[in-house]
Amino acid sequence: MPDSPTYNALKKRWRAIRPDVPEIMNLRMRRSISWIGRAETCDDNDHYARLVFLWIAFNAAYVDEHKPQFAGAGKHSAERRAFQTYFRKLVAEDRERRIYNALWHKFSGPIRTLMRERSVYGPYWQHYMGVDGYADWERWFRGSRRSFLRAFQKSDTPKVLGFVFDRLYVLRNRLIHGGLTWDSDSNRAQVRDGAAILTFLIPVFIDLMMDDPQKDWGHPFYPVVE
Repeated sequence: MPDSPTYNALKKRWRAIRPDVPEIMNLRMRRSISWIGRAETCDDNDHYARLVFLWIAFNAAYVDEHKPQFAGAGKHSAERRAFQTYFRKLVAEDRERRIYNALWHKFSGPIRTLMRERSVYGPYWQHYMGVDGYADWERWFRGSRRSFLRAFQKSDTPKVLGFVFDRLYVLRNRLIHGGLTWDSDSNRAQVRDGAAILTFLIPVFIDLMMDDPQKDWGHPFYPVVE
């Protein structure tokens, strides 16, 4: 399986195509690649920081200001829809099946483990915190795992990515909102695996976007204001 591109390789490619690329695409690439570079400077064991920096790179790549992320209860559903839209575009560009091979070969074990963990399943935490309407979280959890396995068996790459990033989104929220202890034994494996998945996939995502820089990848949040 080909390696994921490095920060230097991505930066070199972006500089070569930059003069002929729309400014909004350049803004996405500049921001996202910069955070990939920052993640590469992390110590090999600093999985927590690497996960945060790579999630920032992911946000810079996919978030579309024309499709606002909703606050409150609907936010997770809005993020899930945004993920799916972005993943379908990426997979359409992935003629060498780089994402597919990563999911089915390189990370199949960690991904299956992630899908079995209730601690990265959003409805579990909603129920735990006493939010109404989540009493059936266990049944939904089992259904989610079955749906994931069906998508996995059918090689439905966008859907599998959706399940994986849905779980990683919960892990990211727990980390960003102070719901994890740094380097804790109870979470270390999840964070390590999550960081490894993002370390490989996010640079591949950026590389695929540069395969078709004229494509409508949406408008990034917070444009440069003169």
